[in-house]
Amino acid sequence: MVEKTYPMTLEGKEKLEQELEQLKTVKRGEIIERIKIARSFGDLSENSEYESAKDEQAFVEGRISTLENMIRFAQIIDNENVDSDEISIGKTVTFVELPDDEEEEYTIVGKAEADPLTGKISNDSPIAQALIGKSVGDVVTIATPGGNMEVKITNVKNN
Repeated sequence: MVEKTYPMTLEGKEKLEQELEQLKTVKRGEIIERIKIARSFGDLSENSEYESAKDEQAFVEGRISTLENMIRFAQIIDNENVDSDEISIGKTVTFVELPDDEEEEYTIVGKAEADPLTGKISNDSPIAQALIGKSVGDVVTIATPGGNMEVKITNVKNN
């Protein structure tokens, strides 16, 4: 069976490792303490604090398992052999949307570290899929759920 790999930057892997450490060393202990306190209230069948703590424990244990898997199968992206103006995972791309020249900037990362609110988009996203392999000066048509948009790449930089 072929294991799934998770392409990511070194920075992204380090963030996942920090989150994992926080969940294992701090959050687990907090939840165990909440469960102990809730048990002391008596009847567990109608104890909402106990149920809430057990639900949170299940969520945290699931997240720990997910993070361990992502870290174990992380594929660190190395842009050493990629041209400096070619778009790839781990690079930040600036483009203008045509014809109104509205500038946008995104860092293309693996799915595991994507955070659109901070400008980090997954390599699986329609925008990244259309841009990967392109270079400064290229005009690219991106198929989005809201329709096609045409962009001109103005800058690519390593992070």
